[in-house]
Amino acid sequence: MKILQLGKFYPIRGGVEKVMYDLMLGLSAAQISCDMLCASTEDHPGETLQINDFARVFIMPTIIGLAATKIAPAMISTLKRIAPDYDVVHVHHPDPMAALALLLSGYKGKVVLHWHSDILKQKMLLKVYSPLQNWLIKRADRIVGTTPVYVKESNFLQNVQAKVTYLPIGVEPLVADMHKVQAIKETFASKKIIFSLGRLVEYKGYAYLIEAMQYLPADYQLLIGGKGPLQQELENLIDELGLREKVTMLGFVADQDVAAYYAAASLFCLPSIMKTEAFAIVQIEAMSFGKPIVCTKIPGSGVAWVNEDGVSGLHAAVADAQDLADKIKAIGEDQEKYTQLSQGAQQRYENFFTRERMTASCLRIYEDLWKV
Repeated sequence: MKILQLGKFYPIRGGVEKVMYDLMLGLSAAQISCDMLCASTEDHPGETLQINDFARVFIMPTIIGLAATKIAPAMISTLKRIAPDYDVVHVHHPDPMAALALLLSGYKGKVVLHWHSDILKQKMLLKVYSPLQNWLIKRADRIVGTTPVYVKESNFLQNVQAKVTYLPIGVEPLVADMHKVQAIKETFASKKIIFSLGRLVEYKGYAYLIEAMQYLPADYQLLIGGKGPLQQELENLIDELGLREKVTMLGFVADQDVAAYYAAASLFCLPSIMKTEAFAIVQIEAMSFGKPIVCTKIPGSGVAWVNEDGVSGLHAAVADAQDLADKIKAIGEDQEKYTQLSQGAQQRYENFFTRERMTASCLRIYEDLWKV
């Protein structure tokens, strides 16, 4: 059996491409041929990377970025050429370029459609893309979401529930440099560190998390890692509220440093406010360190399914700074509850969100299709 992961970008930055890449690594480690075809980003040159004996990444040069889509025409000609080599093409949505390449490739084999999220903010893109998206939904032999909640409630998938299932994202546990962990703890000595990580964009809801710090005692310290267009706006908010001593904007956090912040933190907070946040891999990364999670209960999103209320953390109301503070305090001020949720977070990660489990579950989906 030969598999092709189709869609998104290289280098690996976002959650969708991380899932593709991790599936490729997991399957190829089991000596199953699995390649990846994607567009380039960050001016990465088009090339083919040999990852191991069972995995390659075909990177097609991007000509232009348009409406959050990378236009890489070479994906079409390349897929047309290599498609007959594969038993299953696993296309990752949303990615109009990947869908177009699949349509024009003439591929006749099995198709798995990985529905990471609905297109919500790009209204004009959706108008143009809708016919192609409808074709892709119809063409797919199996549609998988990242949580049962999201695919059940997606307006686009209501008529195809018979071929819908879910495949929770899984990650390898991160390993923290203990010297870096100690340095972070010393910098914020005697503080309960709340860590959050992501792009500084509207749907992440960071303004509410910053406002929540007004309602927490002086021994709580918020660290927000990431960069984005709202950087200055959030910095201004910190100053306006007089929270400079309680909130630190870390900016971009290098991959090799992220684990240290998870390990140093008391808990992780995800204050997102829109369904655009469909899963949040950062939650399971934090869980792998046994960190309790405070997340928001976003209607239609899988975020609150990932972090089970009362098991791995607590749920707060969306866009409610006071409730975020209350939930953080409920964990931080009760040692017994903290220990219970910490152990629950670790256990939930191991039960649902390891890369090994994701790979094994995905392989079963492929094998079921292959037998038909």
